[in-house]
Formats: sequence, C-alpha cells, structure tokens
Amino acid sequence: MARLILVCGPTGAGKTTYSIGLCKDIGAVKFSIDPWMQTLFSKDMTSLNYAWMIERVNRCYDQIWEVSKQILALDGNVLLDLGFTAKSQREIFVKKAQALNIDAEVHYLDAPTDVRKTRVNKRNMEKDPAVYSFEVTDMMFNFMEPRFEVPDSEELKHGLTVNVSSQ
Repeated sequence: MARLILVCGPTGAGKTTYSIGLCKDIGAVKFSIDPWMQTLFSKDMTSLNYAWMIERVNRCYDQIWEVSKQILALDGNVLLDLGFTAKSQREIFVKKAQALNIDAEVHYLDAPTDVRKTRVNKRNMEKDPAVYSFEVTDMMFNFMEPRFEVPDSEELKHGLTVNVSSQ
C-alpha cells in the first residue's frame, strides 16, 4: 500500500537528514523543497520577502505533487520534505492524499532552538551536498522562526512526533 509522508519541523530540526534515512528504510522517493527553490529561484531573490517566496514554493508544490501522484498510483512511497511551515500547507497535501484514499502521515521533528542553531551552523560550515542547498543565515533563521506552526494532535493522528534533543 502506498504511503505519503509529510516531514515538518522548524529550521534546523533535521528534516532532510531524517527524510534521507526514512526513505532508505521504507523505499520511498524523496522530494525536498530546498534544492527546487535554490535551483529555480535563488538568482531571482533580492530580499527575504515571505509572500514572494511562498508563491514560488507553491509553484514547486504543484509540480512535485504531479510526480508524487504518479508514484502513489503505482503503490510507491513518497516522502515530502517541503518545509511545511504552515498548517494550511500541510492540509493541502493531506486532502490531495485523501482524494487518492491515502492517509497522509505527518512526521513532526521537534528540537530545541539552541540545537537547531548549532545544526544550521554546522551544515553551513560543512556544506555536505546530501543536506546542504544554501547557507541559512541568522537573519533567515530568525525570519522563519515565528512562522512555523506546530502540528496539533488531529494532524498527527496518522503520524508521529520525533523529539530531537542532540546535535
């Protein structure tokens, strides 16, 4: 049976690292928003304008879903590492999955702010291509921090919370 997993968490929680490991474990195709945004739009970004970014994120979401839908129809597993900052973003994919008779699983990664900042700094320094798409500056980290909406129990009914407390 096909699975759709939505990985969410604040900046630096370890979403991409978690996603890579889970994909190996369950044989899933992973889509991550960072390389899509970096490749398609980074040269056009002149400032941190949330509305500008979200409009482009949504364009990527549409294209990613077109491919995901095909994989799911073939009984494949799909993992979406798309940031999912807002509940409304997650709900879009939960409803799309329901239309395919699939219960989307929300996997929420929770980590303390100091741990996340340390991870981001380490990722920026190491630039490991498996998890690094672009430098996350302190300004970017702080810009995104208040925007993340923690999933509630209803969102997590088919998913789980992963508590990450170390680097």
